[in-house]
Amino acid sequence: MAENYDYDVLIIGAGPGGYVAAIRAAQLGLKTACVESRATLGGTCLNVGCIPSKALLHGSELFDEAQNGHFATWGITATPMLDLAKMMAEKTKAVGELTGGIEFLFKKNKVTWLKGHAAFEDAHTVKVGDDTVTAKDIVIATGSSVTPLPGVTVDNAGKRIVDSTGALDLDEVPEHLVVIGGGVIGLELGSVWRRLGAKVTVVEFLDQLLPGLDGDVRKEAGKIFKKQGMNMMLGHKVTGAKVDGKKVTLTIEKAAGGDEQTLDASHVLVAIGRRPNTEGLALDKAGLSVNARGQVEIEHDFRTAVPNIWGIGDVVPGPMLAHKAEDEGIAVAENIAGQTGIVNHDVIPNVVYTAPEIAGVGITEEQAKERGLAVKIGKFPMMANSRAKANRDTDGFVKVIADAETDRVLGVWIIASLAGTMIAEACVAMEFGATSEDIAYTCHAHPTHAEALKEAAMAVTGKPIHM
Repeated sequence: MAENYDYDVLIIGAGPGGYVAAIRAAQLGLKTACVESRATLGGTCLNVGCIPSKALLHGSELFDEAQNGHFATWGITATPMLDLAKMMAEKTKAVGELTGGIEFLFKKNKVTWLKGHAAFEDAHTVKVGDDTVTAKDIVIATGSSVTPLPGVTVDNAGKRIVDSTGALDLDEVPEHLVVIGGGVIGLELGSVWRRLGAKVTVVEFLDQLLPGLDGDVRKEAGKIFKKQGMNMMLGHKVTGAKVDGKKVTLTIEKAAGGDEQTLDASHVLVAIGRRPNTEGLALDKAGLSVNARGQVEIEHDFRTAVPNIWGIGDVVPGPMLAHKAEDEGIAVAENIAGQTGIVNHDVIPNVVYTAPEIAGVGITEEQAKERGLAVKIGKFPMMANSRAKANRDTDGFVKVIADAETDRVLGVWIIASLAGTMIAEACVAMEFGATSEDIAYTCHAHPTHAEALKEAAMAVTGKPIHM
């Protein structure tokens, strides 16, 4: 135990990275405290991100199945009526159950919750509200917040121009929702409101949706979203927005500039990305600074330039994903406790929870080419998968990218109704250095969606069975 300090470990932030780090540190016998200014634990993810958005995605999918033909396909006659307030209440209930669960875990593991904003006084001292506490080791896990867009002022209270938090709490279905940003958050929340009856237009600066994902996946996703009724304005940027009562008028140009036009909407969602939360931390007092992206730089073991201060999650370089932060939270606690905590950042899955879901892990085909890697690729369409066929839900495919010489799997990309679950098998395979042949010769239960991954692995060497 640390001498002359209030705590062995102080975690700043109780999001997926912070609360997991706090619990793991306490499990390892360290006297632990976690600073969180929000009224509930869990950070953005549990309160206004991952969890409420998935609750609304699920509810809207059920409504869409009844409203738009899937029930009818199966001979089920239904005329659904939307009670949006009830749907929102169920979302809120789910959030409360999970945030309350973390508070219970804090008490169970004897983690002290310090309520308030944290700011460094020096490398071992942090001010929380009116109190000052000291710790031998400090972990910065402050997460990220919405990136603002010049010329477009977000007002969640006014409910006309909102960010992701506001889009999760609208009290009416938009007549016309314009989503600024064709990334994960914009497409997930846009799809929620489209299914509930809104006209949705997505304005994306790039010429394709979902930057960073595999090219084949991006093209296929674009086709699927258009088929579902989402309007796409690719290669465009929003330069201004004006609210007039219940109408928002947007000024839009081509990404390269020029060809200005206006677009009227009832609601606007700004979803152009997120930025690290470092403001107000007084990092300079601890001897730290941020890089050009506003992130706190770390070493492989999550240690910053100041030896007793560590960083994890959205506030440090890497993908802004809750599960990445959680793994880093466990690893940093183990490192502080003198153990060896490791995260394999080459095997971090990425999931888009639209319908169908989109998931990927490892490198894209484009990245393989950029790195001069010789690869073999196998693809298998969900149309040829027996379970997808039986469910009458056949959009998408599985794509396996393997090293041409060693056959080691370098990346897997999936569009399918269960892609988010299916990708876990690919992660395990890659973590153990599996080849495509290893997956191809592993027995998969029939009929399951997972068989599509087996067939895609067989396709790497040109021998799928069902196509």
